[in-house]
Amino acid sequence: MQEDIETINNIDLTLELLHVQSNTSFDLTANQEVIRIGKPNELIVPDINLADLAGTDIVSRQHAEIQANGSNFYLMDLGSVNGTYLNDVVLEPKKLYLLNLGDRISLGRENKVTLIFQHKQNPPQTEIGKMSQTVFQPQVAKKVHLNSVDKTSKVVGLALMVASIILVAANTRVGIFVRIPGVLLCVAGTVFLFQRRFNRNWGWVLIALGAALILFTANIFASINLLAIIASAALFLAGYQLMTTGKAFNYSLQDLRSLPKFLKK
Repeated sequence: MQEDIETINNIDLTLELLHVQSNTSFDLTANQEVIRIGKPNELIVPDINLADLAGTDIVSRQHAEIQANGSNFYLMDLGSVNGTYLNDVVLEPKKLYLLNLGDRISLGRENKVTLIFQHKQNPPQTEIGKMSQTVFQPQVAKKVHLNSVDKTSKVVGLALMVASIILVAANTRVGIFVRIPGVLLCVAGTVFLFQRRFNRNWGWVLIALGAALILFTANIFASINLLAIIASAALFLAGYQLMTTGKAFNYSLQDLRSLPKFLKK
């Protein structure tokens, strides 16, 4: 046990971001409170520059940043065009999310640019020189809790589900088919009731027979437009996905808000 403690103490533990697609690691400086991720322009050079890596055309100039607060690290999207995802859950811009070891950070959709937040272990100095080796953490990346789904997505999702129900109700028609003999018996019974020369009891009997005939022979029908069913199902599914995951058909509200910016590029 004592040997294990001494081995751990002799290893210089630092943090890094590992770019999965190219197996390139970026060290996170311990004394730096804000670490910006993106691509450089004429005025700003990010701390983690992804411009030279393949497939980073979807990364914004100022895409995201990591903030250090004591022993905790937080991730924030800076209003990027294609969004930032933490364990496949889209982040709300300008909002801090706690990072855990093993978390996967995706810049843009479809995991084209993926960074893993992890430890970097550096063995002690040897005669040949100090060697470094990146070690993946054995733990499984933790998923962000469901409460990370922003309030706007939940409200919009609920509204879509309600709209789907209203759409079905508005396009559903309910009716009843009544056979003529039952109606005629009821009419005849009514006539008997208002004619003094007939026994009124016969009127009630005829009305009862007519009502019974209507009850046992009438047909109730309902019809709904097929297009309304398809549209309602799509609305309901999209609303449910927005409420539970923050995305509908792999698109979030942030993607829709950033669409005008994307079209201008």
